[in-house]
Amino acid sequence: MSVEYDYVIVGAGSAGCVLANRLSADPGTRVALIEAGGSDRRLEVRMPAGFAKLFKTEHDWNFTTAKQPELSGRELYWPRGRMLGGSSSMNAQMWVRGHRADYDGWGVPGWSYDEVLPYFHRIERRAGSNRGGVYGTEGPIHISELRSPNRATALFLRACEELGIARLEELNGPSNEGCSPTPVTQYRGRRWSSADAYLGPAAKRPNLTVLTSSQVNRVLIEGGRAIGVQYGGGDGGGDGGTVVRARGEVVLSAGAIGSPHLLMLSGLGPADELRAAGVELVHELPEVGANLQDHLASGVVLHCPEPITLAGAESAGNLLRFLVGRRGMLTSNVGEAVAFIRTSPEEHAPDIELIFAPGPFVNHGLTPPPGHGLTIASILLQPESRGRVSLDGRDVVIDPGYLTAEADVRRQVAGLRKAGELFATEALRPLAGPPMDPYWGARSTEELVRWIRERSETLYHPVGTCRMGEDPESVVDPALRVRGVAGLRVVDASVMPVINRGHTHAPTVMIAERAADLITAAR
Repeated sequence: MSVEYDYVIVGAGSAGCVLANRLSADPGTRVALIEAGGSDRRLEVRMPAGFAKLFKTEHDWNFTTAKQPELSGRELYWPRGRMLGGSSSMNAQMWVRGHRADYDGWGVPGWSYDEVLPYFHRIERRAGSNRGGVYGTEGPIHISELRSPNRATALFLRACEELGIARLEELNGPSNEGCSPTPVTQYRGRRWSSADAYLGPAAKRPNLTVLTSSQVNRVLIEGGRAIGVQYGGGDGGGDGGTVVRARGEVVLSAGAIGSPHLLMLSGLGPADELRAAGVELVHELPEVGANLQDHLASGVVLHCPEPITLAGAESAGNLLRFLVGRRGMLTSNVGEAVAFIRTSPEEHAPDIELIFAPGPFVNHGLTPPPGHGLTIASILLQPESRGRVSLDGRDVVIDPGYLTAEADVRRQVAGLRKAGELFATEALRPLAGPPMDPYWGARSTEELVRWIRERSETLYHPVGTCRMGEDPESVVDPALRVRGVAGLRVVDASVMPVINRGHTHAPTVMIAERAADLITAAR
């Protein structure tokens, strides 16, 4: 059985929802959007502070990395959204584009900061202040301030200023160096995902078909051209399952793990690796799965002597405040404020992000806190370490290669030192109690390195595994077309050559908006 469309999009996440909306805007174009997961209709999706409740459920791909030698041999848990909206339906809603140097540094024609800025403006609908016209005002994604910020968050920002970290009027200008409340993708106190912004308004179009609970297992390629995809049918190794055909293009928006995995299962990737996995080589693309980057996070967690933190968010009163008025602690995105800093004068842009959570955020929020606490996390913004996504048979192997570059350790130690300095300021000191388990109060360089290796976790931002570029070694060209195969593109965070100094949801939506223009222009 097969059905034919003009465009077949794989993955209904941050990028796929954008493409489904923009490409189906032409009523003469038939579009299929295929998602492995199901509906996003859950209270924990709508409730901003509830995202950790979605971890390790049917809405989560629930990935685990290979053992990381530089992180005490640990296997790390990597949650990724498996539902409409993808990870935009279970992230911390932080809309942080990054720094001008990120996009200029990609060195890819059409993707410089000045060239992508209009796409950010197209996306954004800023509520409230918009100093300097930094944001767009008519786009589909609502960008707002938190409705009910915690009292401790203002003290964190005051602490930053005590240490000479500039207070930014708006975080998402050309430079994000400084501190700011976190802009969030929320509307009237609830999460506003890519599914809300893009898929909802397009869902009733007769030319858009959305298939859920349908995991694609390969791209069909004939005569050097992608002609469709297959989903279902067991592990995808045979001829069973359902075929969806594309007259125009197949677009992979399955994310930095899913897209390279699907390319390799379809015979596109490193030749030796595919043969070893028993996959017939269709076209050799050695860099598929390479160049994996992620933001690594290490935190300082302290008891708070005042019962004002998110440890008390799940009370009946807070639930009622959220359900009735979309206010209160449950509207928190947890990471309520940020500071982007340079750890040395030699850095030309921020190399560390400090995220303030007015609550104890330990083990991805899966472990109930022992009491009220505060967290300042240090995030390594542009790691020099690189990993890869590869195959073990038909299964995916994720090896981030964390801390394989020594400079990454040095920068992260400096970030944790700054977190400690912030807790020692006049502003935060009254709320900074003793270390909260599992943090044991690391202070010396040796202790901080040990803490980093023993307890660091992902900030949920994998990118880079289908790198775009002008060079023939890149997986996709500047128009995001897969090299060597006609009618096939990759449009998601995997195409980013280098991870941005921010968070990855915003640039992923931008990439999809620009890709929609590129695809439409090629018709």
